[in-house]
Amino acid sequence: MKKIVSILAIFMLVAVLLTACNIQRIGKDNLYIEVIEPTETKEDSLDGGELITRYIYKQKAFDEEGESVDVEFSAGRELRQGAYLMLYLKSNDEVTSYDEVTWDDIPNAAQVELENYYSEN
Repeated sequence: MKKIVSILAIFMLVAVLLTACNIQRIGKDNLYIEVIEPTETKEDSLDGGELITRYIYKQKAFDEEGESVDVEFSAGRELRQGAYLMLYLKSNDEVTSYDEVTWDDIPNAAQVELENYYSEN
C-alpha cells in the first residue's frame, strides 16, 4: 500500500510540474529586444469567418553576450512600444514565446547593445 501511495504521489508531482511549465520555453536560448512598431500586420479568417489580426515584428535582438540576431515573430495584439522583451528562441532562430521584462532583467552586454542600436536608429 505504501508503495502504491508513493508511486501516485510521484506521478502527481510530475503531472503538476509538466502542467506548470511552458514547453515553448524549456531549453530555449534567450534574446532581448525593445519593442518597436510592427513591421506589418496580417489578417486571417477563421473557419467561422471571424477575422484575426497578427502583428509581425522584424528587428534585431541581442543575446547575453551582446551578439545581434535578426528575428521575426508575431503577436495576437500590438505590443507596447518601448517595452523590453525576453524572447525564447529555438535552434533554428524561430521565436517560440516571449515575456516582458524590466531593464534590470537584461544582461549588461545586451543592455549596451540595445542602447547603442536604438540610439542610432
